[in-house]
Amino acid sequence: MYKLLEPLLERISRRLANKLILLFTIIIILVVASLTFISYGMLRKESVNSSISSTRSNLLLVGRNLESYLDGIGQLSLPQISYDEFNYAILHESEDYASKMYVEDYLKNLYFSRNDLEAIYLYVIKEHKYYYVTKENYNITVRVVEHPPIENLSWYKRALASPFNRSYQSFVKERTPQELKDDYPVNTDTSFMGYHRLLRSIVSREPQAVLSLFFNSSVTDEIMKDIPFSTGEHLMYVSPDNEPFVVDERNFYLGSEEAGLLEQLTPAQGGRLTWSDDDEKYLVIYDISQKEGWKLVKPIPYKQIYEAATTTRKLSYSIGLLFLIVSVILVSFTSNKITSPLKNLSLQMKRFSTGSFDAEAAVVGNDEIAYLSRHFNKMVEKTNELINERYKMKIVEKNAVLKALEAEINPHFLYNALQAISTKALKNDNDDIVEMVDNLALTLRYCISGRDVVQAREELKHIERYLALQKARFGSRMQVEYEWEDSLLELRIPKLSIQTLVENCIKHALEKVSSTVTIRIEAHVTPAYSVISVLDNGPGIPEERLQEVLSSLQIQWEDRGKAGEEGGSESIGLKNLNTRLKLLYGEGAGLTISSNSNGTRMDMRLPRGGQGQHV
Repeated sequence: MYKLLEPLLERISRRLANKLILLFTIIIILVVASLTFISYGMLRKESVNSSISSTRSNLLLVGRNLESYLDGIGQLSLPQISYDEFNYAILHESEDYASKMYVEDYLKNLYFSRNDLEAIYLYVIKEHKYYYVTKENYNITVRVVEHPPIENLSWYKRALASPFNRSYQSFVKERTPQELKDDYPVNTDTSFMGYHRLLRSIVSREPQAVLSLFFNSSVTDEIMKDIPFSTGEHLMYVSPDNEPFVVDERNFYLGSEEAGLLEQLTPAQGGRLTWSDDDEKYLVIYDISQKEGWKLVKPIPYKQIYEAATTTRKLSYSIGLLFLIVSVILVSFTSNKITSPLKNLSLQMKRFSTGSFDAEAAVVGNDEIAYLSRHFNKMVEKTNELINERYKMKIVEKNAVLKALEAEINPHFLYNALQAISTKALKNDNDDIVEMVDNLALTLRYCISGRDVVQAREELKHIERYLALQKARFGSRMQVEYEWEDSLLELRIPKLSIQTLVENCIKHALEKVSSTVTIRIEAHVTPAYSVISVLDNGPGIPEERLQEVLSSLQIQWEDRGKAGEEGGSESIGLKNLNTRLKLLYGEGAGLTISSNSNGTRMDMRLPRGGQGQHV
C-alpha cells in the first residue's frame, strides 16, 4: 500500500502549497471525524437507553395483562357452582344419568363462557374416557370417547407434580408421533395453549379427572399488539420452565433455545442483556412476572437501534465532505497566492542550477520571500562571471586531459601496426600488402579524427581493420568472435576504447603462448549498465600482476591531475581508458578485470542513461 502511495506523497511534498493543503485537509478531516464519532457514540448510547426504557415499560404492562389472563384461566378451570356437586357427578356419571347430564351441562356452560375457547376435554381417570365439547352446525354437542390411560403424558405428569394441580401445554414445538397418538386430537393450527386442571377427591386427594381447556390466540394477540414491533425484532412468551407459548418466528426460538438464551434470562440480569446468534447481535429486553415467573422476551437487533444514529452519522459525513471540499478550495486558493512567489523563486533557482546564468527572480512586496528573491538576484549577479570563467576553464582542462590520454594510446598501436606490415612484407611479396596498407590508412584517419566519443558501430569497423592487420602478424593462431546486441550498435563510447582492451589480450595472451587464442568481443545490457566485454582464453594474468593493474587503475583516477606521468608503465593504456570513462560518464563508469588460468575478461561498464549514451 505504501509503495502505491509513495509517488503521490512524493508529488505532494514537492510543493509547499500542497503541504499546506494537505495539512489543513488533515485538520479538517480530524475535526469532522472526531465530532461525528463523538456524536455517533452519544446517539448510540441514547438510542439504547431509549429502547430499553420504552420497551421495558411496554413489556411490564403487557406482562401484567398476560398474568391477569392466566389468572382468569385458572379461575375458569375451577367448578363455578359447587366443587362437591361436580366431584360427585364425576364419580357417578357412568351409572347415574342425572350426574352425566350435570357434567355435560357444566361443560356446555363453560364452553359458552369464553370466546377464545377452542375445545374442552374432561378425562375421567377410572373410566379411561373423556367428555369432549364440539360445535356442530352452530349447536354445541358433548361427546364421550374412550381413551387409553394418560399417565405417561408429559402435561399430566406436570399437573400431578404441581402444588397447584395444573399444567400448561405448548404447541410451538412439534409433537412426536407417540404424543400425537396418546394425546387428545387437538387442532394445533387454531390452538396456541392447553390448560390442564387436575381434579382430586376432597377426602382421599386421589386424582379423579382432568379438565383440559384449549385456547386460541385471539385474546393474546389483542394483548400483544400493545408491544411495538418492527422488522427484525422478535417476541417470545415462555413459561417458567422455558416452554414457548407465543413466538413470532419458530426458527428464531429454536436457535435461541439451542444457544442457551432462555437460561440467561434471570432477575439478576436486570431485565436486559446482549446476545448474538450467527447473523445478528441483539439487545434482549425481558420481563419476568413476579407471581409465577412467566417471561415476556423481546430481542431487538442493535443495527435497528443504531439506525437513527447511523443515519445521523451519514448526514454528518456528507456535511463534513461538503465542508471539506469548500475548505480545500479556499485553502488551495490562499496557499497558491502565498506560495506563488516561492514557486517562481524555486524555478529561477532550478534554472540557475542547470547553468542558466541569466536567472532572475521577481521581487514582489517587502516580506520574507521578497527578501530572499532580492538576495538571490544579487548572488546570481556576483557569481555569474566567476561561474562562467571557471566552468569554461574546467571544460578546456577536461578536453586537454582527454586529448593527452588519447594521444598516449596511438604510438603503441602504430608501432605494432608497422611491425605487422614489415613482417608481412618480409614473408610475402604479394598484393596482400596493399590491403594492409589500406587498412592502416583508414585506421590512422580514424585515430586522428577530432571526435572523443563515437558510435559503437564505428568502433567495431575500426576493430575489424585493426584485427586484419594483427591477423597478418599472428596468422591462424588468432581467432576472433563477436556477440553484440543490435540495440547497442548506436551506443556512444570513447574512441579507441575497445582497441585498448583487444591490445591487452594480444599482449597477455597471443604474445605469451604459441597456441591458438580466441578473442571474444561482446556487448550486453544490465538494469544499471551497458557492458562491453573483451575475453580471451590465454594463460591469464598472474594474480600479483593483476592486483597491481587494478590498484593502478584506482590510483590513476584519484591522481588524474598527473595523468601521463607514468607513461612508462605497461598498463598505461588500461589506466588511461579507465580515466577517460570516468571523465566522460561519471564515477559509475570504469573497467573491471578478472583473470585465471583459463583466460582473462575485461568489462567496460557505462551507466545506462549517462552522458552521451543512446540505447
